[in-house]
Amino acid sequence: MTHTTTDQPARAASGAVVPVLAFAGIVVAVMQTLLVPVIKDLPQLLATAPSDATWVLTSTLLSGAVATPIMGRLGDLFGKRRMLIASLSIMVAGALVSALTSQLLLMIVGRTLQGFAMGAIPLGIGLMRDMLPREKLGSAMALMSSSIGVGGGLALPLAALIAQHADWHALFYGAAGLGVLSIVLTLLVVPESPMRAEGTFDVLGAIGLSAGLVLFLLPITKGSDWGWTSATTLGLFAAAAAVLLLWGVMELRLKAPLVDLRTTARPAVLFTNLASIMVGVSFYVVSLVLPQLLQLPKATGYGLGQSMVTAGLLVAPLGLTMMFTAPVYARLSAKYGPKITLILGMLIIAIGYGAGLGLMSAAWQSLVIAVVLGAGIGLAYSSLPALIIGAVPASETGAANGLNTLMRSIGTSVSSAVIGMVLANTAHTVGGVAVPTMHGFRLSFVIATGAVAVGLLMAFFLPGRRPAVATQLRASSEEDANLARAEQVLRGFRGRVLAADGAPVARAKVTLIDQRGRQAGATLSSEDGSYALVVPARGAYVLAARASGHGPLASSATHAGDDRAVDVDLALPAGVVSAG
Repeated sequence: MTHTTTDQPARAASGAVVPVLAFAGIVVAVMQTLLVPVIKDLPQLLATAPSDATWVLTSTLLSGAVATPIMGRLGDLFGKRRMLIASLSIMVAGALVSALTSQLLLMIVGRTLQGFAMGAIPLGIGLMRDMLPREKLGSAMALMSSSIGVGGGLALPLAALIAQHADWHALFYGAAGLGVLSIVLTLLVVPESPMRAEGTFDVLGAIGLSAGLVLFLLPITKGSDWGWTSATTLGLFAAAAAVLLLWGVMELRLKAPLVDLRTTARPAVLFTNLASIMVGVSFYVVSLVLPQLLQLPKATGYGLGQSMVTAGLLVAPLGLTMMFTAPVYARLSAKYGPKITLILGMLIIAIGYGAGLGLMSAAWQSLVIAVVLGAGIGLAYSSLPALIIGAVPASETGAANGLNTLMRSIGTSVSSAVIGMVLANTAHTVGGVAVPTMHGFRLSFVIATGAVAVGLLMAFFLPGRRPAVATQLRASSEEDANLARAEQVLRGFRGRVLAADGAPVARAKVTLIDQRGRQAGATLSSEDGSYALVVPARGAYVLAARASGHGPLASSATHAGDDRAVDVDLALPAGVVSAG
């Protein structure tokens, strides 16, 4: 598989790109918690059995899991902005379908379409990687990554307010309106990325991964209803293992697979994805426990007796804190690196859940738990895209972050199934109604703490030395980036990008391509035209450079693989070619 940039003119990224992309991520995340305030009423609203009504939630989860890696790969091939708009458009269509029906099957169809929008998160991160300068990239990706939690947290009180005072279908009309607004803003503000991965879309790989994910996630989400030891549950798990194994064998044999499993097996990618699952588990526990604890009547002896709207407002700081953590992450990551911020975030999550075991007797205590957990989850989520992007080629960021987002979704799915089972098995019956107990709530917090402990173990296995791309991502200023880059290039190419008249060219895109036509690195020249790139191994390379107002240039160079820098100046010919 080879990588290239398009020759089509690209608009310069404005300062509004980051908030617009983050807004798209928040809108997408709203779909996940949109129906939480009316979950208990869904059987009545849809005139169906409780077991069938759960498909309204399960369908969104499954389609989101399937769409995330597929849309990421399509974005790498055909344009991330294009696929972002496509994801949002499918979501709007699904919201309108759900808004116009109270029939179960059509509602499931609409909710399935809404789930496809989850691919917007990795697509947004990929766009940021391709367009933003290094000094802005860390905090921008942190905000985009955290938008999953921000949207989920903010949706709870707003959805509760709408559901309490209006027809529940208004939730979907509101979601469609947000989706349309996000599409319009994206069209107006966000330019298309020129970065492309050449090759064809792996249709069989997409079908195989989709089948394997559905077979795996379906028994996880429905296991409590079917029975964890039932033939259906165990049979689906076995089928999932067989399908995913065959899919993996097929992907390893393809030149342009849907998921590059060899890249995924790199320690930096593998352990980041494993840690992501654990962070996803811990994030969803608080979303399941605190709203129920807050709304249980005080007559139970431990319920806090709050209204649906008040409960949502008390949990909302979870998302708000995640959003405000993004700039804090940028500073910490610039100084210590994303691995350390991931570890710090998970330590804060563990502290939050540990303290939460004794903070369940008053509404204000729930607020404290939400703020502490929001800070920890925000730091952890913010670290993940930087770790992934620092370990994969630039033209594979959509697919790689799509897979990472999928890992978080798997974590939340497992969390939902396990915590649902725990709360159900520890509940006591009052007047024929199962009521969660304080024992169940505390046991859920213990499980979340255990998940974070496993995640911490995975994080410690992450490589301590970051490649050049990761160093560029964590630089907090242009000067820091240049210094870090100069220190890193002990084995690689360096030089200056110059115009035809010999003047330095700032912010020129310099791409390193290996003998197999694969991108081995990329950077932007500094204000004095200097650039530096690390080589992964000895051999012949091509240095491709392009900048606005100049013609493109491709220059061959060879590196012996020793610890030295080879000086290669790149003189761009005159011409008018947009920046790549």
